[in-house]
Amino acid sequence: MQRLEGKVALVSGGARGMGAAEARLFVSEGARVVIGDVLVDEGKALVGELGDAARFVELDVTDEASWQAAVTAATTEFGRLDVLVNNAGIWKIMPIAMMSVDDFMDVVKVNQLGVFLGMKSAIPAMSVNGGSMVNISSVAGLTGAIGQVAYGGSKWAVRGMTKTAAIELADLGIRVNSIHPGLIDTQMLQTVRDWGVEAEALLSGVPQHRFGTAEEVAKLALFLASDDSSHCTGGEFTVDGGMTAGFAPRN
Repeated sequence: MQRLEGKVALVSGGARGMGAAEARLFVSEGARVVIGDVLVDEGKALVGELGDAARFVELDVTDEASWQAAVTAATTEFGRLDVLVNNAGIWKIMPIAMMSVDDFMDVVKVNQLGVFLGMKSAIPAMSVNGGSMVNISSVAGLTGAIGQVAYGGSKWAVRGMTKTAAIELADLGIRVNSIHPGLIDTQMLQTVRDWGVEAEALLSGVPQHRFGTAEEVAKLALFLASDDSSHCTGGEFTVDGGMTAGFAPRN
C-alpha cells in the first residue's frame, strides 16, 4: 500500500524547489495534493505534470483569507485535509546594522506569520480525521549565523511554534513536527552563487561534504506526513548532512 493512500495534503510554496519535490513524492505515494504558491505559472505547470491528483491555488501565506481559500479548495476538491506542509519561505541575508525594519518584517511575515496562519487555518478541517502538520524550518532555527537575524529568527520561531502547536493539537489527533534542512541545492543556494559566492566553500562545515537535495527533504516530509510517524509530535528533524552535529573540518 502507498504510504499516503487516501490522504489529502496542502503544500505551501509548492510550485518549485522543496515544495514541488514534496508534491511529486506525495502524489506518487497515493495522496491528492493542493499546491499553493504565488508563482502561478510554475504551480499550474506542476499540476499539469501531476494530473488529476493535484490542484493549484494562488496562495499568499501572509494573508489569512488566502489560507482559508486554500483549505476550502482542498476540502471542496478532495473532501478532506490530512496533511499540511508549511514550506513557503524567503531569505534575506544582511548584517543587523544594515537591515531595515521593512526587510526584517518581509521575512517574518512569510516565514513566521505564514506558518502561524497555515496552522490556524487548517485546524478545523484537519480535526475531523486528525493528521499531520509539517513545518519547514532550517538549521538556522537550531543555531546562529552571520547575516541571518531575520531569517534565523523566523526559523527559530517556527521551531517554537511547532512545539506549542503539538501540545495544543494533540487531543485533536493532529501531530506537528518541524524539519530543519541544511545546505539544500535549490533556488536559495543558487542565489548565493548569483552573489558571486563560491557555494561549494560552504561544504567545509558539512561532514558529508555535499549538498542535500530537495528530494531528500521530501522523503523526510513523507515520513512525518504518513502514519509511519504516528508517535512523533513536537519533534525537530534535521536533514543537513551532519551540519549541526559539530565542527567538521576537511581532511
